[in-house]
Amino acid sequence: MSRYLMCRPTHFAVDYAINPWMDPTAPVDAELAVAQWSTLARTYRELGHTVEEIDPVPGLPDMVFAANGATVIDGIALGAQFRYPERAAEGPAYLAWFERAGFDTREAKAVNEGEGDLLLAGRYLLAGTGFRTELAAHAQAQEVFGRPVIGLQLVDPRFYHLDTALCFLGGRAGIAYLPEAFSPGSREVLRRLYPDAIVADMADAEVLGLNAVSDGVNVVLPVQARGFAAALAARGYRPVGVDLSELRKAGGGPKCCTLVVRP
Repeated sequence: MSRYLMCRPTHFAVDYAINPWMDPTAPVDAELAVAQWSTLARTYRELGHTVEEIDPVPGLPDMVFAANGATVIDGIALGAQFRYPERAAEGPAYLAWFERAGFDTREAKAVNEGEGDLLLAGRYLLAGTGFRTELAAHAQAQEVFGRPVIGLQLVDPRFYHLDTALCFLGGRAGIAYLPEAFSPGSREVLRRLYPDAIVADMADAEVLGLNAVSDGVNVVLPVQARGFAAALAARGYRPVGVDLSELRKAGGGPKCCTLVVRP
């Protein structure tokens, strides 16, 4: 069973645009966002996982996307350093939570947006770059965690974080990913490392279907990603659909809302 850190979207809004999903002119239902987030947290608990919560900070509407707040492996929390000033204060807030919780904390030395671009996938740390996280952050992550880092180049701005284009599943498939989101060389790396991977299609990726959370058996994913859910079931996984359509207006899905805490 896993331990997750989440942040209630008390202050959720789309007041600015820092990715192609965000439109400040479109209406946002904050109450619906909280209700959808609450269903996600309840789903994790019903599956047997532990969910802890960090207090939301006024003025940080994207703090709900906890996955970006840090990367936590072997009891070490590597802090985040955000590319855009609108999110800059989230990094210290999350790192302070881990300090209080007794983790070994390390400050970021380069721009990295936490588990959005640094995904532990078995023996490897898959590391995205191209839109947010810098290559220098990949080097720091390897030094901090002592895990082999595999750099992957993202090329489609809609999939600006690695966790919007790739999901670590565990089990035989290993991962699921959208090839079109990656450079040719990165696609070849993924093909070689994960020959049994589930290859997703654009229709599912466009509803952030790959922004999913897997415990190796259950895969919590956007309910709109029906094709991906069918592919998971065909491979022996158990898809668990949730509706986070309101949070998707800011470019987030289940994984964005979920920081995996690995003691």
